[in-house]
Amino acid sequence: MRRRLVVSYLLLMALVLVALETPLAVTLANRETDRVRADRLADATRFASLAGPALRGGGTGGLENELDSYDGLYGIGATVVDRELRTVALSAGYHPSPATEAAVRVALSGQQYTGSEAVRPWVDGPMVVAVPINDGGEVLGAVVTASPVDAVRRTVTAWWLLLTVIGLLAVLACVLTAFGLAGWVLRPVTELDAVTHEIAEGDRTARVQHRLGPPELRRLAAGFNHMADVVSDVMDRQRAFVAHASHQLRNPLTALRLRVEELGPSLVDAEGRAEHRLALEETDRLAQVLDALLTLARAEREENRLVTVDAVATAASRVTAWEPLARRRSVTLRLSAVPGPAYARTVPTAIDQALDALVDNAVKFSGAGGTVTVTVEPSGDGVALAVRDDGPGMTESQLDQATERFWRAPDAQNVDGAGLGLTIVAVLVDASGGRLSMRQARPRGLVAELWFPTPS
Repeated sequence: MRRRLVVSYLLLMALVLVALETPLAVTLANRETDRVRADRLADATRFASLAGPALRGGGTGGLENELDSYDGLYGIGATVVDRELRTVALSAGYHPSPATEAAVRVALSGQQYTGSEAVRPWVDGPMVVAVPINDGGEVLGAVVTASPVDAVRRTVTAWWLLLTVIGLLAVLACVLTAFGLAGWVLRPVTELDAVTHEIAEGDRTARVQHRLGPPELRRLAAGFNHMADVVSDVMDRQRAFVAHASHQLRNPLTALRLRVEELGPSLVDAEGRAEHRLALEETDRLAQVLDALLTLARAEREENRLVTVDAVATAASRVTAWEPLARRRSVTLRLSAVPGPAYARTVPTAIDQALDALVDNAVKFSGAGGTVTVTVEPSGDGVALAVRDDGPGMTESQLDQATERFWRAPDAQNVDGAGLGLTIVAVLVDASGGRLSMRQARPRGLVAELWFPTPS
């Protein structure tokens, strides 16, 4: 946008310079040409006054000496012809040309000839001036001068170069002014763009300086800051509500489970014991949902405080923690990692919680005899972790919805879970500046890949 503004200013400046300097350049060239032409006309008129008696008396007298002296002093050739086009007097530097012949014909018709073209830097021909020699209203002949235009051309060229330099200086000043003005106008917009990206990346404390630029953009910046404050406050209230509600519901839910559990010994028939077991399972399921909501609220409230962790050591500890459950479900859980540490920059416990959610899902859906593999390896300027299982996997449409809150696949409705595990993983990875991707494994299963940046 700045480039467009500067180009617009330059185009406007160029049009103004062309509109002003072109007529001025033409005027200067015409003025210098008219000044020299007036001098030549005065000289030719003086020679005509001297040539009149000579033509009437039939002799040249000292006329030819006058022309030679004039030619030698100024380098301007001159000639005097009678009305029969016979040369009466001629200086040594005079050379006839089509222009001088045309000037002679005009002068013999009783009119002065001064030419009509102004001297330009590219004009080489001489300046021709001719005046008639009159005697009582009768034209006796004509005086013609042909002067070089080198001096006039140099003067006109100097004027035009001066105008060009002034124009270039004006363009330079316009460029500097345009960049300054464009920077002043666009600085709030540029900062607004940067702050918008910072907020989108999770820095909700970023704000725009609202005292820069024109008044309209200052009002826009102040309005943006107010909007960001309102949105941030609403998000904090929403997350606080979820966290408080999850936490407050935990206590009565625990008490409810204890009361339901105490009812067990009083049930004597099989049908009552089955309903009692289902009631306990539902209270456990509700507890899992509350725990997941509380974890999600805490993850979203994290202000992007980053720490450096060893992804290999973290993955090894999580695999060790999940091995008993995997053995109980007849699932092989193994770790494939590079030797030595692989450091990643994440929000606190991001890798721990992400692996917990992914390994839990993988073990849960692999089934007896399945295999779950956790891999850790460097990838570009970061660390990549992957959890691969050989369960049923998900379709492309299901993969697109997998990170939505409370979403569960149609064929997994009866499987334990709250539908928030992958949502929590996505929030933690995004807050760490990493990436989460999931794809179908071949020949079957699912691969969930995590990428976290390395410390700079």
